[in-house]
Amino acid sequence: MVNNTKQTSAKVSHLAATTLNNSNASSVSKSLAASLLSQSNTTKQTGAQLETVASKVLQSDKYSSSTKTLAASVLSQSNKNR
Repeated sequence: MVNNTKQTSAKVSHLAATTLNNSNASSVSKSLAASLLSQSNTTKQTGAQLETVASKVLQSDKYSSSTKTLAASVLSQSNKNR
């Protein structure tokens, strides 16, 4: 397994925290946000299941630009072998 050393940026971490505190945010957005915050300042990588969710978010027109930003960041921190 090749480790991905990318970490969540401060800007995306702020967006993720804001999303988690937003009672109107979707469960998908909150899942992505939680994953990003758990990867902040660590070498943790995105799991395969969340990679699939993030990929579907990016391919869909129904999600907001904020959710797509979270999804893109999640995918950038995924395992490079998948």
